[in-house]
This record gives sequence, C-alpha cells and structure tokens, in this order.
Amino acid sequence: MGILKDLQETFLSDLSFLRQEENPRPMPKPRQRMYAGAQSSRLTAGWTAAATSADTEIRGSIKKLRQRSRQLVRDNSYARQAVRSICSNVVGPDGIKLQAQVRMVRGKKLDSRINEAIETAWKKWCRYDSAHTAGRLDWVGIQRLAVNSLIESGEVFIRIVRKPFGRSTIPFSLEILESDQLDDEFSGGSTKEGNTWRMGIEQDGFGRAVQYAFLKKHPGDTPFAVQPGEKRHMLIPAAEICHIFLQDRPSQSRGVPWLSSSIQPLHHLAGFQEASVIRARAASSLMGFITNPDTGELDPGGEVFEEERVTQFEPGVFKYLDSGSQITVPDLDSPNGEFPEFMRAMLRSVAAGCGVSFESVSRDFSQTNYSSSRLSLLEDRSQYRSIQRYLIETFHTRIYDAWLEMAVLSGNIDLPTYEAEPERFRRIRFIPRGWNFIDPQKEVAAAKEAVKAGFKTQAEVIAEQGGDIEELFPARADEVMKATQLGLVFDTNPATATQPKEASNINETNKPEKDGGKET
Repeated sequence: MGILKDLQETFLSDLSFLRQEENPRPMPKPRQRMYAGAQSSRLTAGWTAAATSADTEIRGSIKKLRQRSRQLVRDNSYARQAVRSICSNVVGPDGIKLQAQVRMVRGKKLDSRINEAIETAWKKWCRYDSAHTAGRLDWVGIQRLAVNSLIESGEVFIRIVRKPFGRSTIPFSLEILESDQLDDEFSGGSTKEGNTWRMGIEQDGFGRAVQYAFLKKHPGDTPFAVQPGEKRHMLIPAAEICHIFLQDRPSQSRGVPWLSSSIQPLHHLAGFQEASVIRARAASSLMGFITNPDTGELDPGGEVFEEERVTQFEPGVFKYLDSGSQITVPDLDSPNGEFPEFMRAMLRSVAAGCGVSFESVSRDFSQTNYSSSRLSLLEDRSQYRSIQRYLIETFHTRIYDAWLEMAVLSGNIDLPTYEAEPERFRRIRFIPRGWNFIDPQKEVAAAKEAVKAGFKTQAEVIAEQGGDIEELFPARADEVMKATQLGLVFDTNPATATQPKEASNINETNKPEKDGGKET
C-alpha cells in the first residue's frame, strides 16, 4: 500500500502543469495593442476627434470657415498673396487656351479647315460681352474668378445659360454663382423616390447631383431683399451647373476653403504683428517723465480735458507728473531679435497649409539659394499642374462640349456630320499656362536632346512654356520669309546657321561696289 501511495503522489505531481495557477498572469490591456496615435492618456485627454462623415463636419463649419477665409483675404496681406500666387500660376495672363484637334476621316490628319473654324468661333465667343451673362468678364476673367473663389470659398458654381449675349450669336453664356447662394438648409421635395437633399443639392442613390436649390439673392445682400411675391429659391438642373471643388473625402458634397488649416495661424500672426508694432511705436515715442516736487498741480499743457486726464504718447515729448507720483517705465525694447524668426516659422506653417512655398507667400528670398529655390519652384509647379488638370477635366472640357453643341445647332459652325459623330469634333487640347526655364542654358539643351532622342515632341516642349505649336510654327515661317525677302540673315535661322560661307556671301553681295576707292 505504501508503494502504491507513493506512485500516486508522483503521478499527480507530474500533472501539476495542467492545474490553473492561483495567480495567473494578467492579460494585456487592450490599449497596449493600439496604435500610439489612438491611445488615450492624460496628455491626449483634450484631443477630440469625432467619427463623423465629411458632410456632417462641413455642414457645421462651412459658413464660419468661408466668412473667416474671406476676411483674411480682405485684410491679411499674406492670405491675399497666397491666393494671388496660386491663381496667377494656375490661370496665368492668358488663361488655359483651347486647340482644336479634329482629324480627317481619311488619313487621320488634322483637319485644318474645321479646326480653324472652331477656334475662330471660340475666340469670338470669349469676349467679355458674350462669355459672361453680366457682360463684365471675358473667358480668361471667368477662369481667374473661378479659381479665386475656389481658393477663398472652397467651391464655385458656374451656370450654363443657353441664350445669346452681346455680339455673340451663339446661344451660350456663363453665370458665376457664389457658394453662399446655394441654400444649405433646403430640404424640399425630391424629384424621385430614393433621392436625398444634402446641403442644397438633390442627389440620387449613387451620389450624383440631380438639381441645386439656389437662392434668388445672395443671403448677405440684405439691402436688396427679394421683392414681395417673388420666389425665394430657384431649382436648377444639374445639367446646367458646373460645381467646381476639390474633393478630399468620399461622399463629400461641398467644398472647403483652401485656407481652412491656415486660418488660426494667420489670425494669431496678425495679432502678434499688431502687438509688436504698437509696442515698438510706444517705445520709440516715449522719451521720459518730469516730476515737479514743489507743486501738486498738473502741467498746464492741456492734459486735463473735462476733468479727465488725457494720456497719449508722441515722439520727442517729456511727460510732467503730479508731485509725489511714481512711475515705472517698462522695457519696451521691441521688436527684438525673435520677431523675424517667429514670423518665418508662422509663415512656413501658413504656406504649408495653403499648398505653396514659403517664398511665394512671404516674398522673402533672403534665406534661399539656387538649389533650394529650384526645388521649391518644381514642387509648386507640380501642385499647379494638378490643379490645372482638374480644371480642364471638370470645367473647361464640359464648357467646350456644351458650347460646341449650341454653336452647331445655331449654325455658327458648319459641321454636317456632328449629330452622327459628335466625339470626333469634340477632340480638343487645352494648353495651360507654362513657366519660363529656371536655368535656360541647361534646360534648352536638355529639351533639344530629348526631342532628338524621341523622348519628347516639339509640341510638348513648347506647351511646357505655355506656347502653342499651331501658332508658333506659322509665325516662325512668316518671320523667316520676311527676313529672306529683306535679305536679312540671322544665326537663329537653322537653314543659314549651318552655312556660314553662304551667309557671308549674301552679306558681301548686299554691300555697294567700290571703284577706285569711290562707291558706284
């Protein structure tokens, strides 16, 4: 029995690993398996981040964001410069130009006759009295105002009005509607079951816009209210509206001002500047105080007005005080050495929020060299090209397609087969503004080598500078022909640059002959 008992105890001791521990190891807390950015602690207790949709966040903030963004653009020089810089680089002095690319059915060559007719009619329509319903903006001006509104307000609405205006006989014109005019609170009846209204836009089940609810008058145009009996809203079909805004999140219905992330830094920067300027003015105006110990009367220089003491600082003035009064002169040495560095740090934050370089916003190039300036320009231009491409795809192409349809239907352009093959005549190329070479000598040589190697075409190189090969080549041919007719030879003409002997012979033949030292 003793032996069996010993074996039983040994067996049970060997199975001790199956027993549950009296003090098991605590399981790791869920937060230990989270991302550091998602953990909650005493350092992140005030960090609020709601799981709301894009439209929910925009609806509660859009009005205040637009108001503050516009106020900054009106009153803050840096905000205005940011808008000006983006607009001038995206639109440029001549806007985004059109080039027709209609090709022949046979041979697939460009049909110069049709392309010239389309471009001529387009240029006539682009005049200020034809393109704009109000008759104040030409096509370039419309583009510039649209981009300005896109930056400042986050969105802009372009209404297509199929009526002729001004000198144009094409029933087509554009009306610019500010974002405030779209009624965010409108919730009228839907045109189809399943459609919903989101901040003034009726959308179908896929999120496509069906119609827009615009106010007849701008809500801030209070002195000019809607007349009695006049409808307050106008419901416009989506086919007549170009809603331009950059979408940052899926299912986003409205645009947000581009200055949104820079509003607070700009506001604080303006307050810091104002306080520093006032402090510097006070420090430069205050000379000192003079106390008269023999009398308790105030200085008769007029510092008491209607039994109230009048205090002001003026440059080069000594202040007289009452007898026995004490004064502590503060140290008003301002601005100090931290002012420029603080300004640069804040402006870098503002520039990053606006999507442009620090130099573009501040106009301060003192801290840059060639390499950093070139890198900054290339980065900015990449951003500008993205905006240009967005505008071409969502705005310019749509406007051109609608314009061409009305131009053909009204008989201004003769395209007999347009109804059968409209896509053939809609082939166009929009040329956005380009930029000059940063290092002309090196970049021109690189462009020549790229064309020789077949990596680029001459049209691409010219378009990168904002030019149009269809305009450049005829102008160049006319220039060479006139020079030849007048007997002028330049080294810029490739045909003569490689023939120096013939060029010199031409110059010799143009010289007057001499006979015996006298001209004949």
